[in-house]
Amino acid sequence: MKVVTMNNCRIVIALILITLLSPFSALAKEKISVAVAANFISAFQEIAADFEKKTGVKIEGTFSSAGNLYSQIKNGAPYDLFLSADEQRPALLQKEGLTEGTFIYARGKVILWSANKDFCKAATWQDALKNNRIKKIAIANPLTAPYGTAAKEALQKSGLADALQSKLVNAQDIAQSFQYASTSAVDAGFCSLSVTASSEGKSGCFYLLAQAPDIVQAACILKRTKNRTLVEQFAAFLSSPETQKIKTKFGYR
Repeated sequence: MKVVTMNNCRIVIALILITLLSPFSALAKEKISVAVAANFISAFQEIAADFEKKTGVKIEGTFSSAGNLYSQIKNGAPYDLFLSADEQRPALLQKEGLTEGTFIYARGKVILWSANKDFCKAATWQDALKNNRIKKIAIANPLTAPYGTAAKEALQKSGLADALQSKLVNAQDIAQSFQYASTSAVDAGFCSLSVTASSEGKSGCFYLLAQAPDIVQAACILKRTKNRTLVEQFAAFLSSPETQKIKTKFGYR
């Protein structure tokens, strides 16, 4: 007669749990590393969380300006997917043989945002910036941040680029431009329309910049990825009706 002890029962239960949970544990170990342009942080985090909930696949985002992320990829950074804030850099990566193709995942808009609601009492954003009380204006680095490039273009079209040059404060990326403006380190900042979906963004005021071109944001899957099937699934998810609702909420088309 075999005696079943408490220790034996515990071992059996443990083995059963390991057997049942092992597929989920294996799935939980799967992850995708994504380089994400700073303007898309909030939308990406919500989209990634939804994908993780549905699949169990971990999505790890690294956020910076499109230019900085492009340089990192060129220098061998192990990203699986690049979500840029322009079409140019993914196209360059394709030309350089680091990706096989690109796709557009969002279209954004540039705004001029201020924590001071009185800032928006002027008839136009140009008039608001001409006010002598405006001393500092944040702009994402035009050399590395597409939203900064577009904002600079709007200033040039409006004939204000030279007059306001001394007041411009370069931010590393569009997220930092909003940080400067939201903490009142500057009087106003050129930002992405997406910031207006946050509680902090709603507390201020903004102008849409008709003179700034729409930001066409492209992405690409890097050839070096070891998780191509999963990355392709996430790339497809970025264009799904579910994620479109999230993107619309954050001001993207």
